[in-house]
Amino acid sequence: MHIFITGGTGLIGRRLCRHWSAAGHRLTVLSRRPERVADLCGSEVRGVSSFEAVGDEPVDAVVNLAGEPIAERPWTARRKALLWDSRVRLSERLVEWLEGRKQRPSVLISGSAVGWYGDAGERPLDEGSAAAGEDFASELCLAWEQIALQAEGLGIRVVRLRTGLVLAPEGGFLARLLPAFRFGLGGQLGNGRQWMSWVHIEDMIGLIDFLLQRSDASGPYNACAPQPVRNRDFTRALGQALHRPTLLGVPAFALRTLLGELSLLLLGGQRVEPRRLLEAGFVFRYNDLPAALADVLAHRPAAAAHRH
Repeated sequence: MHIFITGGTGLIGRRLCRHWSAAGHRLTVLSRRPERVADLCGSEVRGVSSFEAVGDEPVDAVVNLAGEPIAERPWTARRKALLWDSRVRLSERLVEWLEGRKQRPSVLISGSAVGWYGDAGERPLDEGSAAAGEDFASELCLAWEQIALQAEGLGIRVVRLRTGLVLAPEGGFLARLLPAFRFGLGGQLGNGRQWMSWVHIEDMIGLIDFLLQRSDASGPYNACAPQPVRNRDFTRALGQALHRPTLLGVPAFALRTLLGELSLLLLGGQRVEPRRLLEAGFVFRYNDLPAALADVLAHRPAAAAHRH
């Protein structure tokens, strides 16, 4: 199968490339720096700098994971524009490219996030729940999904992945938490009651592969483990995994002062259930947060582990 990937050099994309290369698939990755693709994704993976560079070569599937990291820095007007452009505008260009092709892929798997639901408080959420939020993250995900859905009009099966917080040894949000937690400076955010929906990187790769291969899979899927946790329980579990105290919480007002609108993402939450994946028969390897954290921390690259 020839799979075209945007965001292939990111955390999930790099793992997907190695997984699918090992399975014998042919991969093309869109990147601003195509010369780095082979190093990051595997020597057999081809990098291209534009959609047009794919040429008339048949493409069987498209996986759209492009997007600047959303929680890396405060949401200034410039940062919001970059987040929007890297997700919504790029997805628009992707759909235009698909529309112009003589041969079209059978499936588009397109990224989104549990932020689609907004800050939903205590409500349990499945794929049938309404979008509750009017915050920036929710607006971004709504627009991102609406663009992807346009590909259905081209006769393409569209899967929308509403991803939780991805736990991975080689990066992601966990890498930003670890330095503080290793020094015993980790703690809950605000009152710690907000829900966090998480997923182990191996389950993330497994569920994308599962949805690629199921010809009846379309629509939204919550890509997160079946057991979301509150922020204070996540904090405690990470502290225990590292054998460090977690007494120093960050008050809500301090987060609002430091991060502005981005603080909404950290102080709000979603209690998300992966109902459609479970109904389709997908089996999560990591349902339990302490087991997931233990596995991820055991597989941290030596240099990263030493550095922190």
